[in-house]
Amino acid sequence: MVNGKIRTPEILVPAGDAERLRAAVLFGADAVYLGGKQFTMRAATAGFDKEQLTEAVKFAHSKGVKVYLTCNTLPRNHELDLFPKFILDAQEAGVDALIVADLGLLSIIKKYTPDMEIHMSTQTGIVNYAAANTLYDMGVRRVVLARELSLKDIAEIRRNIPDDLEIEVFVHGAMCVSFSGRCLLSAYLTGRDANRGACAQPCRWKYHLMEETRPGQFFPVEEDDSGTYIMNAKDLCMIDHIPELVEAGVDSLKIEGRAKSAYYVSVAANAYRAAVDAYKSGLPLPEWVHDEVYHVSHRDYCTGFFFGRPEDSQRYEDNSYLKASDVIGVVDECKDGFVYGTQRNRFFADDTIEVLAPGKPPVEIALNGQLYNGDDELVETANHAMMKIKFPCSEEFPEGSVIRKRV
Repeated sequence: MVNGKIRTPEILVPAGDAERLRAAVLFGADAVYLGGKQFTMRAATAGFDKEQLTEAVKFAHSKGVKVYLTCNTLPRNHELDLFPKFILDAQEAGVDALIVADLGLLSIIKKYTPDMEIHMSTQTGIVNYAAANTLYDMGVRRVVLARELSLKDIAEIRRNIPDDLEIEVFVHGAMCVSFSGRCLLSAYLTGRDANRGACAQPCRWKYHLMEETRPGQFFPVEEDDSGTYIMNAKDLCMIDHIPELVEAGVDSLKIEGRAKSAYYVSVAANAYRAAVDAYKSGLPLPEWVHDEVYHVSHRDYCTGFFFGRPEDSQRYEDNSYLKASDVIGVVDECKDGFVYGTQRNRFFADDTIEVLAPGKPPVEIALNGQLYNGDDELVETANHAMMKIKFPCSEEFPEGSVIRKRV
């Protein structure tokens, strides 16, 4: 609480491109974070150029959603001259805050865009209130805490920092075996620098040991009998623990995944939106909300360090993903008793499907052979990418609702 008032945490959702941005906004994000073409920790994603960023901010702001631009790489000397223009363009585009990890970039922001709100990235490794307060004195207005902190640690930081210094924590998505992402393993093995957005994820690989006098003979590296993926962390999921996060003083609940699909963004945003809304209303977490996070591609879930040292946070068997359903389409409109949509993955006219609309439990629909293509012809399968489809349904769903099939 702050001054006797309950904090209502922000739901902060990743947006790797325009499609994922729209999904985040539609499904309940209070804010999105995205990257530009430079200085971002997700080199594999396309990122937003100046024109795209301006349009993204315009769209998000029209829906009351904030936009935070990530500038969280650790830049080399030759890149520093590019940064002033980058942040001036961001300011002109209207972004609400910049997320940075490097103190040098922080000083450049204060010089060239002194009124810009600054969030300090988890890459900074903030684990105590002294660091948070020092950053506050340097002009930072939000700290993204290291993922290695417990709720008890977070509450202690909250008690010892100014009320207007916000706390953001990751609550969902992939975890890194190294300290808050500061990893040299990828750069060492592949030349791809994890601290510059190009991680090859060697922590997910399967390792064997080879003795130098026995070339070609591989021996398993085992922590125990369960397997050899000794650095393969489970995914984080705190959907069941919104009250504890609020009680600890967290202001922003961050979902990991700028490189993940629009379907992932939709489902994760929807689940955490519903969870926070239930908390605000004094209601228990609905069962369907708890179930939703299992519908997207994920590793086994854990609660990370929030409740102390993780006892069961590694997956030793393999590095595979789990999911309860696949996205098969997106709703374009509903009219005259039909759902009109665009196909994303193949499905069949005799399937039972689900439609997930923002803020609502999924609706199950048995097609019973009533599947039509864009020419109003009955078809047995929707097997062409991006083909137009329709099927009868008595309920209506907003544009952008997800059509999916259980696996």
